[in-house]
Amino acid sequence: MHISPLTSVVTSIFGAVVVLIWRVREGQTPVTLKKILIPPAGMATGFCMFIVPAFRFPWTWALAAFLIGAILLAWPLLRTSRLHREGDVIMMKRSGAFLLVIIVLAAVRFAARSYFNRIMTIEQTGGLFFILAFGMILRWRLSMYFEYRALTALPEELDQSAA
Repeated sequence: MHISPLTSVVTSIFGAVVVLIWRVREGQTPVTLKKILIPPAGMATGFCMFIVPAFRFPWTWALAAFLIGAILLAWPLLRTSRLHREGDVIMMKRSGAFLLVIIVLAAVRFAARSYFNRIMTIEQTGGLFFILAFGMILRWRLSMYFEYRALTALPEELDQSAA
């Protein structure tokens, strides 16, 4: 099975648009533990792609991609989104730069992907960037999880005085 470069580009752009729409809609509804934990759990099923030999590459590359996603690329997401309590619910509060961060991260990944497509197969590049994105999402969602737990542990009056 061979994936064409055009298919890869179209799929990447479509995925970026879907993520943007999802993030905008997500910010308009209360945050729950399910909404925090289900995306990385669902995304983890993508590791099944590595059953197919065409997607495989060295473990050290996987570790590097995960760490770059978790340390470097997750940082802007962590800096531009916060949870806060509104009455009885927890809501996501994003800075005005959040959508710009999502667009810039997509552009960086797209540019890097174009480079890696020249030195690896498209399948390997897809797998590598999946691991990078998983590291980014996992760190961001774990941070949200701990923030959510802290907010739900605080008495409501104490949380509102901190805002």
